[in-house]
Amino acid sequence: MVILFWVCVGLILWVYAGYPLLLWLLQRLLAPRAAQRRAIEPNVTLIVSAYNEAEVIRAKIANSLALDYPRDMLEVLVISDCSADGTDDIVREYEGRGVRLLRMNERGGKTLGLNAGVPAAQGEIIIFSDANAMYHPQVVRNIVRNFADPQVGCVTGESRYNLGGATDSTESENLYWRYELALKKMESRIGSLVGGDGAIYAIRKSLYRPLQAADLSDFVNPMQISLQGYRNVYEPEAVSFENGADTFEQEFRRKVRIVARAWRGLLRVRAVLNPFRFGFFTVQVLSHKLLRWLIPVFMLGALLANFFLLHAPFYLFTGLVQALFYVLAGIGLLQSRREEVARVFYVPYYFCLVNCASLLGILSYYRGQSFTTWQTVREARS
Repeated sequence: MVILFWVCVGLILWVYAGYPLLLWLLQRLLAPRAAQRRAIEPNVTLIVSAYNEAEVIRAKIANSLALDYPRDMLEVLVISDCSADGTDDIVREYEGRGVRLLRMNERGGKTLGLNAGVPAAQGEIIIFSDANAMYHPQVVRNIVRNFADPQVGCVTGESRYNLGGATDSTESENLYWRYELALKKMESRIGSLVGGDGAIYAIRKSLYRPLQAADLSDFVNPMQISLQGYRNVYEPEAVSFENGADTFEQEFRRKVRIVARAWRGLLRVRAVLNPFRFGFFTVQVLSHKLLRWLIPVFMLGALLANFFLLHAPFYLFTGLVQALFYVLAGIGLLQSRREEVARVFYVPYYFCLVNCASLLGILSYYRGQSFTTWQTVREARS
């Protein structure tokens, strides 16, 4: 039980402290691999995935048309996954201004929409976006300058959450994303990111490979590009803004879907787990994704092992520390029912929520759930 306890604790510490520390050291010891940026103006297609987005699609199109990029070099392609709320009619109003609508014949989810949309796109660079993601005016220019480097096949931008009137779930998610962005910056300086960001990432059209309906597109697609030998780099000056989930419950359901699809996706691109071919990138995938998703297993293992070691004073102390942490998380759970969680409780609560979602996501995959289609946060709220 002592070995089990320390293996589980060690893996948790590795994921949240050891791996970030290793990245921090490597970026200071090794010569940085900065992308060879240069101002270029290739043909670009901005693909916007939409399902029942009438509430936000007009603002998204206006935001897209206002981007600082030559109008004749930027195409906006909205893929409607059989929207039934007037989204398509709104998009058609802009057809004379470089906006195209691609309506799917039947609802199949975002990933199948991308399989249809990428071949139909006119640009050599494809930027993927969501209908509720609003871009800074310089996004396109800041993204495409990285493609001047022939080794770059994918560019991932920076998502930020609007904090005006933010709920506790949004603030917790924003804290989580600050941690994620720190990892992305360091990974990019060393070599390549692990995965992308569905709200704002771009690829060379020629590198796109058809995805399966249940694939998490912004994870599998960038990983397929890494498999082809190209880099996925982080562009911090390509910024997207969106609202987070209104409630912890909505955030929980979203993360279950994401992990279930990402777990499946990793099995599809498992060749990246070969260190003899991909070197340190394999360590990145294992540490940033696989072991991160397995944290709830390590937490349960540490708790179970600690229970059988309580006769020793040291393990009595570690057991009390774990118990206190879960008590704080439990109080946070009770407060979340009122949608108002005190700061001392929502960090442990959010940590447990995220990891519980990871565990359920993995179990959902093995139960055969695929989560190919989605429901907008606005629909869930209503």
